[in-house]
Amino acid sequence: IGMRTLISNLGMMGKVTKEKTIDDLEMTVVRCKPETISVLCKSTKFSKEEIKRIYQGFKQSCPTGLVNENTFKDMYCQFFPLADTTQYAHYVFKALDKDRAGAINFKEFVMGLSVLSRGSPQEKLQWAFNLYDINKDGAVTRDEIFEIVSAVYSLLGHCAAPHPEDQSAREHAARVFQKLDLNNDGIVTYDEFIETCLQDEDIVKSLNVLDTVLD
Repeated sequence: IGMRTLISNLGMMGKVTKEKTIDDLEMTVVRCKPETISVLCKSTKFSKEEIKRIYQGFKQSCPTGLVNENTFKDMYCQFFPLADTTQYAHYVFKALDKDRAGAINFKEFVMGLSVLSRGSPQEKLQWAFNLYDINKDGAVTRDEIFEIVSAVYSLLGHCAAPHPEDQSAREHAARVFQKLDLNNDGIVTYDEFIETCLQDEDIVKSLNVLDTVLD
């Protein structure tokens, strides 16, 4: 259950209708000012044909070219009807909404999909850091880790494999934070986050980011 599943399904819903899709993407909806195909190809790891296919699916699901948070949550519920997705979808939405406009446009959507599906380990971790940095101040606190871990617990529910050492989401978050906070100053910087995760795969698994968010 995760972000890659959601946006892959959303992005691949439509089939390409050649001229119409090309014209739509080159001209696009004025309201959201999307990028042209060539610009998006340079900004992502998708080919022109892939961009067009993803755009077709995106447009079918989001005719205005913008996805607000309520719509995003509804889409998450549609793909994962048995899960409690509310909080998790909220945080993922905030991570995708790079310009903090309160809506996700096609550029933000396709760039997020590119990182999650084809990004390097460091690019994926950068995305994960942005997810955990809820208030976008450039650092992650113990409470922020707890908020995301709690959302993941709610998302997985009874589907989560039991971990006897994980008595609660708060204990889980505390252990993760202790490992990430290298200098014990009460916050986790971007450098600390990346350095620790690249050196310790167990941290990544404990974060439930690359296993849960990306699958």
